[in-house]
Formats: sequence, C-alpha cells, structure tokens
Amino acid sequence: MTLSVGVVGPEDLVQRVTAVGAPSGTNLIPLPYRHETEAVELVEQSHSNVDAFLFTGVVPYTIATEAGVIDRPAMYVSYDGATLLRALVELLRLGHNVTQFSIDTLRRSEVMETLIEAKLPTDRIHVLPYRPGLTSDDIVAFHRTAREKHDTKVAISCLGSAFHLIENEMPSVRLAPSRYSIRSTLQALVLTTTGQHVGDAQVALGVIDLPEPDDALAADLITLGGSLAALPDGRLLVVTTRGLLEQATEQFSRMPLLDHLAARHSTAYVGFGVGRTAAEAEALARRAVGRAKSIGSVAGVVSMSDDVEIVIEPSGEQPTAARGTESLPLLARRVGLNTQTLARMRELTATLPDGLTTQDVADHLAVQLRTARRVLKRLERAGLAAPTGTQQHGRTGRPPTVYLIRL
Repeated sequence: MTLSVGVVGPEDLVQRVTAVGAPSGTNLIPLPYRHETEAVELVEQSHSNVDAFLFTGVVPYTIATEAGVIDRPAMYVSYDGATLLRALVELLRLGHNVTQFSIDTLRRSEVMETLIEAKLPTDRIHVLPYRPGLTSDDIVAFHRTAREKHDTKVAISCLGSAFHLIENEMPSVRLAPSRYSIRSTLQALVLTTTGQHVGDAQVALGVIDLPEPDDALAADLITLGGSLAALPDGRLLVVTTRGLLEQATEQFSRMPLLDHLAARHSTAYVGFGVGRTAAEAEALARRAVGRAKSIGSVAGVVSMSDDVEIVIEPSGEQPTAARGTESLPLLARRVGLNTQTLARMRELTATLPDGLTTQDVADHLAVQLRTARRVLKRLERAGLAAPTGTQQHGRTGRPPTVYLIRL
C-alpha cells in the first residue's frame, strides 16, 4: 500500500521537502500556497487525496489545527538549532553582527540554548515565539520595533510572508528547515500513519451466545461486513476487522447489534476480541463473552490486546444524562476504569477543555506515562476521547497527541 502525504507550505519550502525525497512506499503531494492563510482551504480540498499532512512549519500547522480541518495524522517540520546556527554562520560570512538580532517563531529557550552552545552573547537578542493568532503583520511590527528601540542589526524570520515585507527595510534572513529535520519528521509521520492503517486492518473476532437460533442475525451483521460461522459449542463466530467494528459501534460507544438481539431474546451475550493474530483475537473474544455474562441479561464486551476492555449495554438500558455526575459509575464500568480515576479525569478536562496530552494526564493522576496512555486508550475505545491533532513542540520527532475528552 502506498501512502500519500500532502506537503503544505510556501512553494519554495514545499519544493525543499519534496527534494529530500519520501520513504519507500510513500508519495509526496505538493500543496503550495502563496500566503499561510490559504492552508485551511488547501487541507480541506485535499482530504480525498492524502492519508496524512506534513506542514513545512508550525505556522500553517497551527492555522489548520485551530480551524479544525485536520482529521488525519499531521505533523510540522520544526526549525532545529542547527538551522539557526547555519543562518548565523552565513550572516557572519556576509559581515553582519550576529550578537544583536531579532528572531520570530522559535521559542526563546531554544534560541538561547543554541547561542550559548555557540559561545555567543545573548543579552541583545530579542525573540518573538509563535502563538496562535499571530499574523505576519505582528511579526513585521516586532522586527521593526526591535530595530528602532533596541538597535538590532539583523532580522531573522521563519515566516516567508513576514520576511518578504522586511527584507528591503533591514538586513534580513529567512530560516528554512534542515534536511535532517525534514527527513526525521517525515519518517515519524509515515510510521504514525502506517500504524493507524495497520490498526484498522487488525482482525476482530466475535463470539455470540444466544438461547435459541436466530435467522435474522445474518442481516444484523451486514454493517460489520463480516462472515458468520457456528462453533462446536453452539455459539456463533463473527469474523470482521477492527476498522469495520469501530464504525459499526461508533468507536465502541454503542452496539446496534446488541439492541436488535435484546428485542428478540431474553438473554444475549456478545464478545469481540481485537488482536494481532486470529488466535489472539479468538481468545480475547471468548474472554469478552464470559465477561458479558457477568454484567446482565444482555451485554456486550470488546477486549483489546493492549489490556483494554470496553463494556457496552443495550441503548435502552443506558441513562440519557450521559454527562451527569451520576453517570460516572456506569461510565467506569463500561470503560474499565475506577470511578475515582474518571472523576479526576473530569477535573482535568475542566481545566483543559480544548484538549490534553498523555503528559497532562500523567501529571494530574500522578502516574507513569504508560499508565496515562492506557487511561486515554480506554476512554478513546469507549468513545469518550478522540485525538484532535498534535501539540506544537518546536522540536524534531513526533509531537504529542492532543485528545479531546468528553465526560
């Protein structure tokens, strides 16, 4: 399978990225713009053509993220310390003073760390870190003010539209990501996208336990796109994939199949197992149907190989006030977490309503990152959490995923 990655950015940087080349099995699709505000429209128009998006910098990535148009893996190429050092060396070669300059977009800590490593003074350096909502006009005003009030000698910009406005006013240089940053970010994005696709293709097996034969069951399974077979013990086996199962259960939040069975039978137990192999998926499915029998007369359970177990009950048995405080015990049982943990997660969500990361969860719950990932994964599989993008990090490598929690 060939992955298509849309490269979003100004034309010269898009060409720089595509010139580096794509990993094997990856096709890079150039999506250049004339101004960073066009990033949103480019992303929306390309949804049907690409599997992931690579942005040439944090600015277009943030603009697209804030607009809510990113619905698949996406990363941006960061400007590492080597990029800044290379620019300073070029300025020195041209005879410019590199001890008095203004620089935008990068974080102050990154700039200072780079200068200290190069044994350069930092007391006359002025930095404007990027933040959502910052425009090219804001950046130009920053450089002009730095020159007028602080006598800076050079303006260094990461934003092409700002650079083109000031290059004729003062000595200026535009930063461009290094080949190393491009290559490492692209590799991380491809791995993330491939992992997601492989996850959707994982085998999912279901075991259905009914008190009597059901001729209508095959029709109920159409949405799963799976096949049905009889097991030696009288139960039924359903074969499908994780991706289809997620769609049919609305991210494991409800199971229409269970509602249909509840209308026709006094008892009905459904257990789905999702594993890396058919044998693992079947073992998980048998465990899941056993767990379902301990819950009530009609119940479903989905078991994952990463120790995630989600309880799903017929829609008619679930209270409508899903977000009320009284629903926590029910949610805890369905998700497989204790009520106290869900209460703490609700507190965290109140303080970070726009999204949180694994590190946020680990800090708030005072647990290891591994445990925090498991909590988020359980919430995601239960339809209570959804990844919305990645956090701006300013470093190479994979940025942390931001999750929107609905409790």
